[in-house]
Amino acid sequence: MYQSLSVAAVIPAMNEEQAIGKVVTQLRELLDEGSVPVIDAIIVCDNGSTDRTAEQALSAGATVVRQAQPGYGIACLTALEHLPDCDIVLFVDGDDSCLVAQAMVLLQGVAQGDDIAIGSRSLGRREKGALTIPQQFGNWLAAQLIRGLWGYRLTDLGPFRAIRREALKQLNMQDQAFGWTVEMQVKAIIHGMRMGEYPVDSKVRIGKSKISGTVKGTVNAGIGILSMIARLRWNSRMTRSPEFRG
Repeated sequence: MYQSLSVAAVIPAMNEEQAIGKVVTQLRELLDEGSVPVIDAIIVCDNGSTDRTAEQALSAGATVVRQAQPGYGIACLTALEHLPDCDIVLFVDGDDSCLVAQAMVLLQGVAQGDDIAIGSRSLGRREKGALTIPQQFGNWLAAQLIRGLWGYRLTDLGPFRAIRREALKQLNMQDQAFGWTVEMQVKAIIHGMRMGEYPVDSKVRIGKSKISGTVKGTVNAGIGILSMIARLRWNSRMTRSPEFRG
């Protein structure tokens, strides 16, 4: 299945020296049925780290690029500028909060016809403390808004996801901060793309989260997500984009 599809992994990371080497190593160890590596390239964007994140990622075998401006979205965009030719892009967090082996399910979803395969933490098993109450509420609220505005049911804005490279180009991603994940999903709905959700399990991350681990980060993330939903809804109404129901 994977021998005919090339896969590049993108990992935005800021001060993840304790976890990033483990995540990169696990990605490199993913093998298909023929014991062939599944991931062809791993791009880590060091998003202004003050620790040894870059060194650990390099040591584990990743290509490292740097972006001093903080922001999840701009870290992803920076990494995408350095992607080699590939068929599928896999997005993974660098904090060891997901089971990397479950990337196979997401990649299989794309290989079998999805434009985007979302790893849903809401549908999977969660270690106690893996998702904070604000995270759970934020996911629920965003899902309700998307269902109400676009008629599409989803359960999570999880960052663990795979997408066809051509679909990613079509979405023309813009957000540089916390609205990145919801921008991708809502734009996919607007464009009528096939989007699948697959259960993925969540672990307590290694180290402290820069988003959910602080009040400021949690508030900014919430504002970014809600603002992106409002902006996309306004743009779709102004351009008279067709709406798709799922």
